[in-house]
Amino acid sequence: MKIRAGLCERGSGATLIDKRIWQRFAWRPVKLNKSFPENSAIRVSLAVALSALAGASDSIGFLEHSQLFMSFMSGNTTRFGVSASLFDWVGVTRFGSTIALFCFGAFSGTLLAAWSGQWRLSVLLSVQAFLFAIGNLLPEGPEAFPLHAYPVVFALGILNATLQDEGGRSIALTYVTGTVVRFGTGLANMVLHKPAPSFWIQAPLWVGLTSGAVAGGFLQSSLGPQAFLVPAAFSGALAVIAFGLTVALPGSSYVSSEWSAQPDAHPDAPATVRP
Repeated sequence: MKIRAGLCERGSGATLIDKRIWQRFAWRPVKLNKSFPENSAIRVSLAVALSALAGASDSIGFLEHSQLFMSFMSGNTTRFGVSASLFDWVGVTRFGSTIALFCFGAFSGTLLAAWSGQWRLSVLLSVQAFLFAIGNLLPEGPEAFPLHAYPVVFALGILNATLQDEGGRSIALTYVTGTVVRFGTGLANMVLHKPAPSFWIQAPLWVGLTSGAVAGGFLQSSLGPQAFLVPAAFSGALAVIAFGLTVALPGSSYVSSEWSAQPDAHPDAPATVRP
């Protein structure tokens, strides 16, 4: 039996439902909670913490790497377009390679999320911590190819595949344009009727990213390029906590979810994070 397009159907499939649920809800629309992790308090807390991490990393990188955004691809896309209009091929290469690497990070993070199962949180956070840390070990590279910035950009691409909301959509942790838009439309829906459940997380996400950006500015002015070790340590600490919870409470809603496929998957995609 499997869930397809929000309906309970008989048949073979990777997603099994207890017979009692079938007997009660057979052939009725069923709205599954595809969030990751399933516990809403943990998910919101993690989202705010990781938004702060992204804000700090972007702020450090912006100051350290000549106003190159580590996670704000809208800004990099604008600068890419301006560089192209001015025939500045160094800028085109610099911003274009950064955008491509960020996209590859989101691609890689989604595959890791699918392949790592219940270890998803600890695996993704560990990879991010490693990437934040090794940026300082790489050579600076030419202006067109900021090699020492690439690991951080890649890590922040992966970051966006870490969490997902009730509908299975990835929670945007590294940019706030969509967050501000959803907050505005949510306010309108409060006036009209009732906002979507995801409305309530938008303001905390903005606060998290903004506070992280402020902290990142202070860190960079004090530590220079070594400031990236702070996001690395923070991500590593979260990975250790996630690993401990997964070992102690396998399948717990704190670190897993019963119905989640990888982020932004098709509604028919089977769950990939079950123990």
